[in-house]
Amino acid sequence: MVKEILKLGNPQLYEVSEPISKDEAEDVKIWVRDLHDTLMAYREEYGAGRAVALPQIGVKKRLLYMYDKKPYVFIDPELSFPDEERYVLMDDCMSFPGLTVKVERYRRAVIKYLDEDFLPREMELEGDYSELLQHEYDHLDGILATMRAIDNKSFYMQQMKRDF
Repeated sequence: MVKEILKLGNPQLYEVSEPISKDEAEDVKIWVRDLHDTLMAYREEYGAGRAVALPQIGVKKRLLYMYDKKPYVFIDPELSFPDEERYVLMDDCMSFPGLTVKVERYRRAVIKYLDEDFLPREMELEGDYSELLQHEYDHLDGILATMRAIDNKSFYMQQMKRDF
């Protein structure tokens, strides 16, 4: 079911999410379906969107969903960084469509997580995927890209594509 995406300024976006327990497995299936439907609706409306965090639809649990040719579910993810190499990029967010923020992110990351069957997984990330999952992971800790802006002049408005 398509859910409303919380927008910049909503105090719920700044809260830290709780871990997911195995007895919430049925909830996870519902949450993943809701995240998928919400992401696809956002893509249809704005022509963008690759991933979404469960807190963005108001559920304070540590779950990320990414869709890139197939779905990826990250339950209770943990991020680490194999080196210190970083880069600067323009970051956007479904919680503030049309606004981009200049931020600095690690070029590479490793994400350890449980998949939708609660099996442990690990993925090495680089470039776009590293940045994307750092961004989504931040949502689990109540951090938005606006809070990672390089300085107070790092905000840009853009026209979002809308098909009416």
